[in-house]
Amino acid sequence: MSQIGIVFDIQRFTLHDGPGLRTELFLKGCPMRCAWCGNPESWSTQIELGVYKKKCISRKKCGICEGVSEEADVLQFHRGKLVAIDRKKCGDCSLYAEACPADAIKQWGKEMSVEACMEIIRKDREYYDQSGGGVTVSGGEALLQSDFVAALFAACKAEGIQTCFETTFYGHWREVEKLLPYTDIWISDIKHMDTKIHKQYTGVRNERILENLKRLTDLKRELILRIPVIPAVNDDMENIAATADFVLRELDGRVRTLQLLSFMRLGEEKYQALGIPYGMEGVKVNRRSFQKHVSTIAEYLNGRGIHCLVGTKEKQ
Repeated sequence: MSQIGIVFDIQRFTLHDGPGLRTELFLKGCPMRCAWCGNPESWSTQIELGVYKKKCISRKKCGICEGVSEEADVLQFHRGKLVAIDRKKCGDCSLYAEACPADAIKQWGKEMSVEACMEIIRKDREYYDQSGGGVTVSGGEALLQSDFVAALFAACKAEGIQTCFETTFYGHWREVEKLLPYTDIWISDIKHMDTKIHKQYTGVRNERILENLKRLTDLKRELILRIPVIPAVNDDMENIAATADFVLRELDGRVRTLQLLSFMRLGEEKYQALGIPYGMEGVKVNRRSFQKHVSTIAEYLNGRGIHCLVGTKEKQ
């Protein structure tokens, strides 16, 4: 129970990543750089700071952050408001987040032991039992912290708590094997069937992902599969048909549900806070027409004999 993980968020009473009411832990670190990612704070494996310029009270009215350290030129101001932190120059950067009274400086990630996580998880045990829920671990890509997840899930299973693991499956199979004894449900996605296009928009090729999906279904493990439907990237019917072929032929149809996640512009403030360009800046979507298009994709997939839903909440 001494294994330590880097956790950047914990959400209680969530309904979206697995059945029933769940406690979901989000772990830092991801080898992929999806252009539409809504959680850029999950990319780095390190604890890091973000700066929300709009929340800064002002240097004149507050200035508390300037008293944190004598380190020179760490804080960068524009028109009296904090706009950036030079993360390479600060010693213990977390001190700035702790000092800021307006949450204009936010720390993403903290070290947590398995037991510290279990103390939070146990609080909602009654809700898991009543709703058929449990614990979900997501990322980032939590395979990068597979030892921690294995220890956490082992603790959950010892107390009869259902476990669900959400992964891109871009990782070595040996990391997956560590979790097999303790994971009840798996959630993953297929972003594109063409490996060159996959690399263009995610930074990595897809062969390892597809191979891991096949190996998991060969073991007859319960899998919820997702497609993030991204306009002008993977929403053409040629790619959708290729995805359906893969599910039916290579995964032997062993997919509990295929969920379509409609593109939304998420996390833009986080990109600004971290000083990272937003990859979908020029993408504009008519919400009504795009949702109709996603529904058409769902109809096609259901017509192919794949149980498909729009969204993440399964209908009872």
